[in-house]
Amino acid sequence: MILQDTVLIVDDDNELRDVLKEALTDAGFEVETAENGEVGLNKAIEVKPNLILLDLVMPVMDGWEFLERLHTDEWGKSSRIIILTNADDIDSLSRAIEGHGYEYLVKTDWKIDEVVEKIRVAMGS
Repeated sequence: MILQDTVLIVDDDNELRDVLKEALTDAGFEVETAENGEVGLNKAIEVKPNLILLDLVMPVMDGWEFLERLHTDEWGKSSRIIILTNADDIDSLSRAIEGHGYEYLVKTDWKIDEVVEKIRVAMGS
């Protein structure tokens, strides 16, 4: 079952998750959250959100393993993902995600309203 305009936030930063959830909910999105990749993967496969905001550095299961496992699921192969990162080496990150169609945001370079707008554009809303 795919819910309309659903975003799944997978990030271990409680404060960031809460701020993003509030902003996205205020913008009219249905929002699910997960505190690590393992919980996020289970929710993604169950809920099948329209878009996943994914941190890369998390406990239990990091974002890279999340992506690898997500792509073993038929739905997951075509899921829409925006990666949230604190990566210092953007060139390496770009090469790592090249060819997968992921977008990425460096956490320190954006404001919440810009993230909401990027999500709207990515979802065609």
